[in-house]
Formats: sequence, C-alpha cells, structure tokens
Amino acid sequence: MSLLQDFWQLLRPLSSGLPESFTTSCDSGESDPCRDDAAALTLKFAAMASILISGAAGVSIPLVGTLLPLNGGLMRGAKAFAAGVILATGFVHMLSGGSQALSDPCLPAFPWKMFPFPEFFAMVAALLTLLADFMITGYYERKQEKMMNHSAESLGTHVSVMSDPSLESGFLRDQEDGGALHIVGMRAHAEHHRHSLSMGAEGFEALAKRSGVSGHGHGHGDVGLDSGVRHVVVSQILEMGIVSHSIIIGISLGVSHSPCTIRPLLLALSFHQFFEGFALGGCVAEARLTPRGSAMMAFFFAITTPIGVAVGTAIASSYNSYSVAALVAEGVLDSLSAGILVYMALVDLIAADFLSKKMSVDFRVQVVSYCFLFLGAGMMSALAIWA
Repeated sequence: MSLLQDFWQLLRPLSSGLPESFTTSCDSGESDPCRDDAAALTLKFAAMASILISGAAGVSIPLVGTLLPLNGGLMRGAKAFAAGVILATGFVHMLSGGSQALSDPCLPAFPWKMFPFPEFFAMVAALLTLLADFMITGYYERKQEKMMNHSAESLGTHVSVMSDPSLESGFLRDQEDGGALHIVGMRAHAEHHRHSLSMGAEGFEALAKRSGVSGHGHGHGDVGLDSGVRHVVVSQILEMGIVSHSIIIGISLGVSHSPCTIRPLLLALSFHQFFEGFALGGCVAEARLTPRGSAMMAFFFAITTPIGVAVGTAIASSYNSYSVAALVAEGVLDSLSAGILVYMALVDLIAADFLSKKMSVDFRVQVVSYCFLFLGAGMMSALAIWA
C-alpha cells in the first residue's frame, strides 16, 4: 500500500495546475455515502492493470490472426463483429455521453439549451473525417505510385497502375457482372481490382524492397494499391477517434472517490476496451503495416485509458466533473468522436464489405457476416448499462 501512496504523491502536484473553470461549478447537491479515498485509490490501480491487459489482449488477437486467410469465413466474421462494435461505440456510448454532458443542468441555458450541439458536433466531425479520408488516401496513393514507378524503372520494367474513372466517383462497374454498379463508399474496395502491393504507414520502404525483389505485376495474398491505402487510412483515423474517447472514460474513472462506482466500471471498461481493441486490431491487421507499425498502434491504444485513469487520479482532489468547462470538454469530445466512428463504421467498414461483389454472390458469407455484425453491435450496446 505504501507504494501506491508514494505513486499518488508523485501525481498529486498535477491537480494544482487546473484552471478554476474546472474546479468550480454548480453544486450537485449530493453526498456520496460510499466515499472511501483509500479503497478507491487501490481500485483505480487495479483498474489500470485490468484495462491495460484487456485492451492489449483485444487488439493483439486480430494481429495474431493475420496468419489466417483474410477472406476466410472466420476473418470475415471477425471483421463484421468489429464493425458492429465500432458502430455501437459511436451511437450508444459516445453520442449519448456527449448529449448527457451538454444537456446537464449545470450548463447555462445560453447557448447550450438553445441548439442541439451534440448532434451538430457529430455531423461536423463526420464531414471533416470525409475530407481527411479523401486527402490522406490521395496522399498515400500518390506516394505509393511514385515508389512503384521508381522500383519499376530501377528494374528496367514498366509497371502500369490500373486507372478507372469510375473509381474516382466512388462506384465500381464490374464487367463480369453485366455492368452492375456496386456502391462501396468513397473508394472502390472490391476484390476485382486488387494489385499485389503491401503497404502501410511505415511500410513503404518494405514495399520498395519487395517490388525490387519480385517485380511481378500480380501476386497472391497481398493487398492492392486501392484497398491497401484504404485500410491504412481507416486504421489511423479509427484509432484517432477511439483514443479521444478512451482518455475521457479513463479520466471519468480516475476522478471518482467512490468504490461503489469504480467496481462495476472496472469490469465494464475492461470488456469495453477488449471489444474496441478487437475492432481496431482487425483494421490494423488488414492494413498490413510493418510489425513495428502494428505494434506501435496496438501499444498506443492499450495505454491510453490507463493513462487517463492516472491523470484522473492525479487531479481527483480538485477536479469537479460538474464544472462548466469539464462538462463542455467532455460533451464536445464525445460528440466529435461519435461522428468519426459512425462515419468510419458505416462507410469504411460496413459498406466496404457488405456492398462488395463477394458478399452479394455468397449467401453463406452474408448470413455469417450479418450475424456477427448484429452480435458485435448488440454486445457493445449492452455494456452501456454499466459504462
């Protein structure tokens, strides 16, 4: 216990630097009969360990699962489950949390009661995510094309990248399917136009080496220019949305002085982080980043909530969760995160797979994918009862 107290003394000075707007507010008018600072501190350290382990386990399982074929039934079910988890996180956890914070009685009527700010912030975040999605995808595509051309020139061969005007409009015309149109989101994700390139945010050097060694125009098992870029962008934007929410829920647990509140949150947030980690890990696995890049993204996700708990513990003595500044910060961040995750779930995860040709022609894959999609959304939604 003395080690916990020593660690607490190291963190305590952080609370003295909080602005006054975070420490003064309307009085909630309630006293907590279950308050026990010593017991709460012990539970907070237990929560940090439990959430760290569960988050790390959740994000690692899909990364280890990359040994399985990406188009196998198990991996397709896992991807659908992850999409359901992300969708439920955005709608049920984040948007509702933002609405609750920005409608709190402690906030002044003007402007917070005059306009539906949570939904507005979520909409703005979704539109900005679309813009970022488009710009980052274009950047990676141009960068990869340059590396492809450079590698081809160094080998004295010509590598041509398929270019179809219909891809730019977000539609893919499948010639094998009688010219039927398949809407697959902002970029085409269909299997029909894949190329043998493996890329990642930190994997362009590896891409150049692989191109220099093999020099083949088409291979097997690798992710294409279009889909590879998309998976990298999706994994990065998705982690950005999840991380902001993880910090908030970590601080919310850390500032609590009540063991009666922390105990159920400990278990609920452990499951919460496991499911979110599983969803993020699936996207990172599909991006086929370098081992170092994948490990960094997994590590960053796993430690975010424990860091939030530590920060909340450090400022617990002076932080007032009912202050105007705290409520506004929580509400705005939750609403923005909701917009990001809802966009990513619907456009880049669900539409990309469920509107593809492979899904439309395989009834068994449809049944499995929809079952796992609803299962993931349902299980993540059920956690809102406790967290």
